[in-house]
Amino acid sequence: MAQEERIYGLHAVRTVLERRPQAVLSLTVQSGRQDQRLQEILDLARPHGITVQPRGVAELDAAAEGGVHQGVVARVRPAPMLDEGDLLDLVDGLGRPAFLLILDGVTDPHNLGACLRTADAAGVDCVVAPRDRAVGLTPTVRKVAAGAAETIPFAQVTNLVRTLESLKQAGVWVVGTAGEAADELYTVDLTGPLAVVMGAEGDGMRRLTRETCDRLVRLPMAGGVESLNVSVATGVVLYEAVRQRQR
Repeated sequence: MAQEERIYGLHAVRTVLERRPQAVLSLTVQSGRQDQRLQEILDLARPHGITVQPRGVAELDAAAEGGVHQGVVARVRPAPMLDEGDLLDLVDGLGRPAFLLILDGVTDPHNLGACLRTADAAGVDCVVAPRDRAVGLTPTVRKVAAGAAETIPFAQVTNLVRTLESLKQAGVWVVGTAGEAADELYTVDLTGPLAVVMGAEGDGMRRLTRETCDRLVRLPMAGGVESLNVSVATGVVLYEAVRQRQR
């Protein structure tokens, strides 16, 4: 794991200062900028003795590697990454039905960031992704997630199918999404311990992942398009589960 990461964007940096201030090594802020949102970030950093370095826009652009930094970049120690064992311990210790999001090979950082943001809003307990052939918590992901990457547990596992089998043994019902599924999303009970599995962009779930699911569901598609973007579909499925679980 890298010794440090860079987080940029006002919301993402504010969230890490609120949740993990001890992890922030330094802040680089745009010289001469004195607006209220940036001042709030400086006020959060001050009690923790965090070094603040005013720099020009060009240096901030370079630090954010071309990302939209909104005038602030933070150097941080990375949060501990969860693995399969940590995930199972988390599920076991919840004291209520688990609510998990499994992403089978999402490679677009914007999609992962959007999924994290939606999962956080929906009350998901952990987002799980394979370690290989999938995007991790990059600076772009953290920016798009708008702080959710600092608040929601994220697990990267070596063998996704083995992890799903372990979750099933722990009493978690694994529901995957597939366009050819016989059952529509709205006809399936999503109220118990649940892992929602979403496939990758374009290809959907891998065959072994699909075969490991307890149930496959599809989203009704009334128009001419055949499928939704994975982050949009994730929002639809998670909030149907939220609706059912709040009844």
